[in-house]
Amino acid sequence: MTKITKEAALEYHHANGVPGKTAVISTKPLKTQYDLGLAYTPGVAYPVLEIDQDQEQAYRYTNKGNLVAVVSNGTAILGLGNRGPLASKPVMEGKAVLFKAFADIDVFDIEIDSEDPEDVVKAVELIAPSFGGINLEDIKAPECFYIEAQLKEKLDIPVFHDDQHGTAIILGAAFLNALEITGRKPDEVKIVFSGAGAAGMSCAKHLVKLGVPYENIWISDIHGLVYHGRKEEMTPDKERFAKGDHKATLSDIIKGADVFIGLSAANLVSQEMLKSMRRDPIVFAMANPDPEIKYELAKEARPDAIIGTGRSDFPNQINNVLGFPFIFRGALDVRAREINDAMKMAASFALANLAKEHVSKAVLEAYQLEHLEFGPDYIVPKPFDRRVCLWEAPAVARAAVESGTARLSIDIGQYVNKLEERLIIRA
Repeated sequence: MTKITKEAALEYHHANGVPGKTAVISTKPLKTQYDLGLAYTPGVAYPVLEIDQDQEQAYRYTNKGNLVAVVSNGTAILGLGNRGPLASKPVMEGKAVLFKAFADIDVFDIEIDSEDPEDVVKAVELIAPSFGGINLEDIKAPECFYIEAQLKEKLDIPVFHDDQHGTAIILGAAFLNALEITGRKPDEVKIVFSGAGAAGMSCAKHLVKLGVPYENIWISDIHGLVYHGRKEEMTPDKERFAKGDHKATLSDIIKGADVFIGLSAANLVSQEMLKSMRRDPIVFAMANPDPEIKYELAKEARPDAIIGTGRSDFPNQINNVLGFPFIFRGALDVRAREINDAMKMAASFALANLAKEHVSKAVLEAYQLEHLEFGPDYIVPKPFDRRVCLWEAPAVARAAVESGTARLSIDIGQYVNKLEERLIIRA
């Protein structure tokens, strides 16, 4: 893979003198006086009156049903911290590009200039009628939990905090396949987390839904082990995973672990710590841009390990791009009121199953690979595999219908065919 440099990245964002990564284009012709009359006055009055009589007609006569708001206040941008709303805009534009490229979903990025969670909730609530779904992004914990919960209660469209649930869904798929390869079961493994922020806690709860007992999950954060009686930065979610009644370090609790999951900071894990884990350890070091332990060091210490990171230049990239475009695609296409646990679980299983399928030549070429098959170095699909959309979006749509949150009921077979046609046209 070609190295990503500062110069190349900045040039990309201003290529040919065009700033940024997104633009708005028309989906209807506007070349004649007649077109102008249909698009604006007097013709536009007719859909206005139709929608006034029946709000659901907005899905027919506007782009609401294919439009997502990507919302941030810039308080937790990637691994860069609180850089403010304007500095978050390149990331939000990046999300918009991925939504469009991978699932043909349109996006407006919305940057809110406030760290007050009530302001964020109110702002999103007021603009929500324009959108089919809300993707919250790069909002720091614990405010992100409150904001998402409030918006889910107030709105009747999907609200999805990608830093929490997107990470959990992809991790879940990787976890299931790593267990299968190493001959383990969810209720048999000891799992150690480094990081108890939005992503860490959501991942831990998702693994519980996949069959891991609470007592098998150990969580460490900046203050060390989450234990009963700890005073520093405790929450009800953390308390549910508390172990013991005294302090312990990450080095202490990783001994004898089957699985390490890092959602914290670079270089927190040593080779000696990995050597203390059980046979065939599963190591998901996902801090970005630099993982908790460098891939090369992890492989050197434990050649028997299955290793995943958040990076695209190593095997097993556990990245949210495998989730949010396709989850929203399925949710939008059945007009789901929310993205619930059944839909998240369906996404994890769809991704896990797709990784076991034959990899096409087109995917190999996109990643400059000669061979790729299910195994320790390939436990989740590649984002440029077009089948991700064809597997994950229908799985999410089906789960939405079966769980009762969808407004539309669809024939899944016909839906897959139409989705494939849409992707071919988009390509």
